[in-house]
Amino acid sequence: MKISLYQKLATSIFVIFCLICTLVLSWSQQLDQVSQHQAEQKLHLNLAEHLIDDNPLLQQGVYDYKALENLFHTLMLLGPAFEFYFVDPSGEILTYSAKPGKVKRKRINLSPILQLIENAENMPVYGDDPRNLDKLKIFSAAPVYNYDSEENLQDKGKLQGYLYVIIGGEVYDTVFSRIKSNDRLLIAASWLLAAIIFLFIILLLLLRYFTQPIKQLAKEVSQVQQANFDLQKVKLSQWPKHQSNEVHLLGNSLNTIVRLIHQQINLLEQNDNQRRELLTHLSHDLRTPLASLQGYLEILTLKNTQLDEKQQQEYLAITLNNCKQLKHLIDQIFELAHLESGRVSVNNEMFNLGELIYDIVAKFSLKAKKSHVKLVIEPAVCDFNTLCDIAKLERVLSNLIENAIRHTPENGTITINVFAKESKLTIQVSDTGSGIKAEEINYIFDARYRASNAVGNKKQHGGLGLAISKRLLHILNSDIKVKSEFGQGTQFEFSIRQAI
Repeated sequence: MKISLYQKLATSIFVIFCLICTLVLSWSQQLDQVSQHQAEQKLHLNLAEHLIDDNPLLQQGVYDYKALENLFHTLMLLGPAFEFYFVDPSGEILTYSAKPGKVKRKRINLSPILQLIENAENMPVYGDDPRNLDKLKIFSAAPVYNYDSEENLQDKGKLQGYLYVIIGGEVYDTVFSRIKSNDRLLIAASWLLAAIIFLFIILLLLLRYFTQPIKQLAKEVSQVQQANFDLQKVKLSQWPKHQSNEVHLLGNSLNTIVRLIHQQINLLEQNDNQRRELLTHLSHDLRTPLASLQGYLEILTLKNTQLDEKQQQEYLAITLNNCKQLKHLIDQIFELAHLESGRVSVNNEMFNLGELIYDIVAKFSLKAKKSHVKLVIEPAVCDFNTLCDIAKLERVLSNLIENAIRHTPENGTITINVFAKESKLTIQVSDTGSGIKAEEINYIFDARYRASNAVGNKKQHGGLGLAISKRLLHILNSDIKVKSEFGQGTQFEFSIRQAI
């Protein structure tokens, strides 16, 4: 059987409340009893002393214990709430008025008697109950002295014992308990039961009020799970932004987490679609050089004797070119996959940026010369120090310059411009090539996207250079910007950290 949070809280609070009510009732009864005993003992504090002063049998000392027993019996008939005992200075009970077997003690403790006689301020004081071995009772007590003659009545004689009067004796307790059990206890129990029922109903309503938002949260979580975190199928509740309400904070946090998961799922789906498209394009690009390579190899194999040496060299050159193109494309695929894996480390070091740019330009000078394209560095004296990963920066600049050479016609110019701005070094790679259409600029960094200026371009390229450059700059905490006009040229710009 499953028990909800509301039921658990309601049961727990009900049990705790019953325990608290029981403790409070017990404490209040005990306090009431102590107050009653204190009042009664103060009221009858001098009872024993007055009895000694007013009774000739006790006034001059006790000599006739039988007569004293009869006196006690008479006094008990007049006052059933009291019990009378005469004890010697050692605490032994000498005489009393009670039926045989009623008195269980032969001796009582005198310490409470002495305490009450010497200091009657701290009441109630409890003494031994002769009729019960375990109970204590409030009492009144006074010493009884033995006088030798009537002339010496003013002077205290020898201590003969104590008159020990129990206030609220056995008869009183019996009658009082019956009345209490029949009347007061019933009323108190009725009020207690009514209070418990009333407060329990209030607690149930309060618990329902406090647990309802949690129940709603649990329901929404279940609905979100069933909908696979698709927010189009589930409507999330709008929780008030109360910083002091933990349930509202939890609801807002849950909404944020669900929206984030929904965005991540959509992003994963988009990435999965992009990867499928990429695989489709890559399989086509791989198939083209492979098919060409296979075709020429079959021709060389089947018609080897029918081809002259010039044709054989031509076919071998085409086959080698296809192999290089295939290797270049595969290398770019592996490089992009490595960059997207998130396990690329950055090794920053200080170096001269101008020296790196001149080395890269020298690497492409022969290719630019064959294409009749001019490479220019501005300023010519490029003396800037930077703190960066030299290998990754070299790869970015190489991709941009190679891409510019591929799209710049004969007698065109490619300019690498460097300038310092706000503790950063800005690098611009500009060309006077074919340019890019405005509607295609946002897509040129996507893997395998080929702009219209690349369609029909017979120059060898893999199509992943710009995507790799953007990913490398992201790893270097930089971003690349592009400005272009179709037919007028293109400019790529990014910034790196300057070392001072």
